[in-house]
Amino acid sequence: MYDIAVIGAGINGSCIAYELTQAGKKVLLLDSEGIAHGGSGAAGAFISPKFSKSGELKDILHTAFSYSMAFYEKNFPQLLTKSPLLHIAKNEEDDATLKIYKEKTDLELLALTAPTRESVSINAGIVNAKPMCEALAKFATFKKTKVESLEYSDGVWVIDEIYSAKEVVLATGAYRQLLNEPYIKLRGVWGHRIDIKTTTNNPHSIHQEVSISPSKDGVLAIGATHNVHYHPESSQEPYSFEAGRVELLQKAAKSIHLEDIEIIKDYIGLRSGSFDYMPMVGSLVLSHETLQNKNINFHTKKPDYSAYSYYPNLTMINGSGGYGFVLAPYLAKVLSEYILSAKEISPRLSPSRFFARWAKKL
Repeated sequence: MYDIAVIGAGINGSCIAYELTQAGKKVLLLDSEGIAHGGSGAAGAFISPKFSKSGELKDILHTAFSYSMAFYEKNFPQLLTKSPLLHIAKNEEDDATLKIYKEKTDLELLALTAPTRESVSINAGIVNAKPMCEALAKFATFKKTKVESLEYSDGVWVIDEIYSAKEVVLATGAYRQLLNEPYIKLRGVWGHRIDIKTTTNNPHSIHQEVSISPSKDGVLAIGATHNVHYHPESSQEPYSFEAGRVELLQKAAKSIHLEDIEIIKDYIGLRSGSFDYMPMVGSLVLSHETLQNKNINFHTKKPDYSAYSYYPNLTMINGSGGYGFVLAPYLAKVLSEYILSAKEISPRLSPSRFFARWAKKL
């Protein structure tokens, strides 16, 4: 019997496993392929805020950026590379956005500049993606298995009729969901990263059309969450590595001139985003039971989430999109405080918001 089972061992699952094991909980971590095998392992793992004018996602990423930089530096300094980040506008609209961002941000701005477009530069960092997930998961019991069934019986969650836990956290990304709940819809975006050798020295991270890492021993990484059409569970044709490499190098050329390029490794994986781009953290609504409650007005503009019925001792952490390594430490802290001490989670992060929208349309 485990205290908590975490299903999914990407950066979200690994981070919540870390928080819960640090709190003394006996944690089981399950994944069909391995730790950081999918989108998290393919990530460039850049730690940066969102460079936009305003909005809820900008606000949460600003908070998560500061929290995560401190978290990685304190707990895993050997896996964090601190470096300046240069963010370059893609077009005229981005030029205007960055001008406003620079006027309003409270982050310290650096003097790095881009040659032709508006830009902003800050102190930021990159983490080593797969080793970071492995380090976070170190104190959990990991089992490589594809979870097929999840049932709640006599106050205990039973997984595949093999494992049992008092609580379950779902961190399964954009792959098939274990619960048959129609309001849970995630947006899968295919990510591709390449490591290349080049004689060009890049002293800092660059974000524009793609993300480019600083040079280390003549090697740098180029990556993007850029293919919304390919999904490994539904696409008819296999992913074209060659086409992906060409696209990444063409986009990188808009930001930096790279010479004597040799591609040495590919990383691919599916990243999970929500349809309103905000992450999903917290308890999951029992849709059938909630719809039967005649006392709930599903057409109100301000739904009362507390009136809904929820799965017992089951939560989700998902939908981080291309900002997984920025959001995960902060979201895991939020979720662990909810699980361990019932600290309330902001409604703007709750999966209940999607149930409310779905129920209103019925």
